[in-house]
Amino acid sequence: MTAPPPAAQIRTRSECLTGDVFGSQRCDCGPQLREAVERITVTGGHLLYLRQEGRGIGLYDKLDAYALQDTGLDTYEANVALGHEPDERDYTAAAQMLHALGVPTLSLLTNNPDKAAQLSRLGLTVAERVPTGVHVSPANVTYLSAKARRGHDGLHRAALLADGAPEVPAG
Repeated sequence: MTAPPPAAQIRTRSECLTGDVFGSQRCDCGPQLREAVERITVTGGHLLYLRQEGRGIGLYDKLDAYALQDTGLDTYEANVALGHEPDERDYTAAAQMLHALGVPTLSLLTNNPDKAAQLSRLGLTVAERVPTGVHVSPANVTYLSAKARRGHDGLHRAALLADGAPEVPAG
């Protein structure tokens, strides 16, 4: 009896023109993309780049959401204020790509439990969720804190910093 093949390392990546291309510091998207590319280069796997800018609301509404964030709303609250759901991303296309690639079982590189849940509902086996790094900076700590409050894993440090706790060096 042969052992099943190891789970492929997968990163589903929602487009972030402002972070990935223009280097916006409001989010951690650019550093997360670079981290995923580096990890997959070493381990093998697939990076699926999905057209769902701004948590699925599109570029123009994302820019309007930025203006609302400047008034004190977080990224999720801004989406709702614009008439959207807090997060409208849908991973159906990612599941279809993985099925087409013959990847039924995966090691998912993410801090977002909703990605794993959606992919599982769409017929894939998420063998493990591998956390990404936390790319916190003074410019994105409020953004990361909002993600932590919404259940993203590994972002507790960002939430504490946003709440005014002093930074404690790692180690």
